[in-house]
Amino acid sequence: MPETQERLLDTLAAIAKERNISFEMLLEALEAALLTAYKRHYGADANALVNVDRKTGEYRVYHRRTVVEEVTDPKLEISVAEAKEPYQPGDFFDEEVIPKEFGRIAAQTAKQVIVQRIREAERDTVFHKYSKKLNDIVVGKVQRFEQRNMFVELEGRDEAILPYSEQVPTEVFRINDTVRAYVLDVRKSPKGPQVVLSRASEGLVQRLIELEVPEVADGLVEIMAIARDAGSRSKVAVRTHRPEIDPIGACLGPKSSRIANVSDHLRGEKIDVIRFDSDVRVFIMNALAPAKVVEVELFEDDGVALVIVPDYQLSLAIGREGQNVRLAARMCGWRLDIAAESEAEAARERYMAERSETPAQDAAEVFEEQLPEAVEGQEAPVEGVDAELIAKLEAFRRERLGDA
Repeated sequence: MPETQERLLDTLAAIAKERNISFEMLLEALEAALLTAYKRHYGADANALVNVDRKTGEYRVYHRRTVVEEVTDPKLEISVAEAKEPYQPGDFFDEEVIPKEFGRIAAQTAKQVIVQRIREAERDTVFHKYSKKLNDIVVGKVQRFEQRNMFVELEGRDEAILPYSEQVPTEVFRINDTVRAYVLDVRKSPKGPQVVLSRASEGLVQRLIELEVPEVADGLVEIMAIARDAGSRSKVAVRTHRPEIDPIGACLGPKSSRIANVSDHLRGEKIDVIRFDSDVRVFIMNALAPAKVVEVELFEDDGVALVIVPDYQLSLAIGREGQNVRLAARMCGWRLDIAAESEAEAARERYMAERSETPAQDAAEVFEEQLPEAVEGQEAPVEGVDAELIAKLEAFRRERLGDA
């Protein structure tokens, strides 16, 4: 067995083990590369095959032709008489053809293929590794900054990017600082897989709470919603189906130690834990904590909730620069209009007046744009449109135009 081929096989086996790459995949890639090299140097029209022996590492190049009764293309066909027994028409006839200079070409090609396959395999390994960690937390060290984007070195010298848009404005990191971040995305790019991290995502708060609170990790307490003003404050809504468990107490922990640990990981960000409720009114009241709420009036068609609070609680309900009401609205999915108790009636009347005007204008505009022929140029109602509704809309339009 030639020494170079033996070394090649040993090298491939060592690489496969060290890099966690399939040995068979390396050999198949080598065969494909050798075939390409052969055709490049000795003619692309040759119907060639390359085979690498799995035990010895020896490679052989064959010229494959099909056995036929009458030859029309000598490069692709061979007669039964020339092939001789036991070949029959339709069989493949493989003839070994290895040019003298092909050994040097094969060695260069093998090196290129191995390097390329290692690079591809490492990229695939990194991509699959962090795809499994998507929406999870990783820990790394700050490596460098480029155009305000932070590059983080993760385990195994893998590199990730923490874009400026996903950084928290109040946080300052320096080179070699340890950073704990949320895996926001894993992308494939021409330069290899790109792991995108975030420090501003709500997901980071959720994962940190799961790490600190066993009841959340075990599913006994559920996180239903999170609204975050990164670096300043977060609101977390939790619930449980186990009556013996207090979801808020479980998240806070003894002397609020659990939530304090989460806050420390977020560099002092305040975290409000509130109780989720399927009753929207109650949920909105809870979400506006620590402010007390007197009444919540829902306007479901508009997705608006009119919230009445005691006069002395108005500023607390709104929060500094509107932060408290903004986070509560984001968490509940409703637009919250806050009014003091002394101005509740006026606020309600003002809102009802605005609400009654807006739909009327919209209805008139829609009617005039979409249904003019239905009431003026047609004897019968438009198909699928209620005749009484058309009559009412027409009367409304005439009243609006002043020609009723």
